[in-house]
Amino acid sequence: MSSREKILADIKRNKPAEVAIPSFEFTATTYDNVVTKYMETLLGIGGNCNVVKDLTEVNKILSTLVKDQEVVIGISELGGYNASEYAFKDAAALEGVDTVVIEGNYAVAENASIWIPEKNMVNRMLPFICQHLIIVVNESDVVSNMHEAYARIKVDEDGYGAFIAGPFKTADIEQSLVIGAHGPLSLNVFIISADK
Repeated sequence: MSSREKILADIKRNKPAEVAIPSFEFTATTYDNVVTKYMETLLGIGGNCNVVKDLTEVNKILSTLVKDQEVVIGISELGGYNASEYAFKDAAALEGVDTVVIEGNYAVAENASIWIPEKNMVNRMLPFICQHLIIVVNESDVVSNMHEAYARIKVDEDGYGAFIAGPFKTADIEQSLVIGAHGPLSLNVFIISADK
């Protein structure tokens, strides 16, 4: 018997007994009012949220928020839609972008994250390179927890995507908090109300 065969035989002989996979039963946290919980959670991490009637109201608010800055509008129903101009630009060309407005697919109340598939990002870099990120999501797409969000995501359709919550921040061991170090300085979310 070679050394290799001896080692493998010893490993096989001393293999620990198999252990049954533990059951994975749990009850996910749910909320009676997911929109209220989402807004509270987002406010707690430094973001801002407004419930609005429709995209017309979003347009009005945008006109007061963004003035004389480079803005990318990635929702075709909003005035000033210009996403096609930015779809294939590189990071150097996107450096001056101040504000990005995109649509989110699912908002998660427990952690205030929003699933953004690549097709909604316009360009993969835009949600991370801009100074201010604005995301629009439908009230019917606000869910209690990540389990509900993952159940709705269609990976075969979405491909690449990201859960985004913000604004982006980091802190070091000296407890010095820096906002916007790795992404936007602010996140504003508009929830389109289901009540028409």
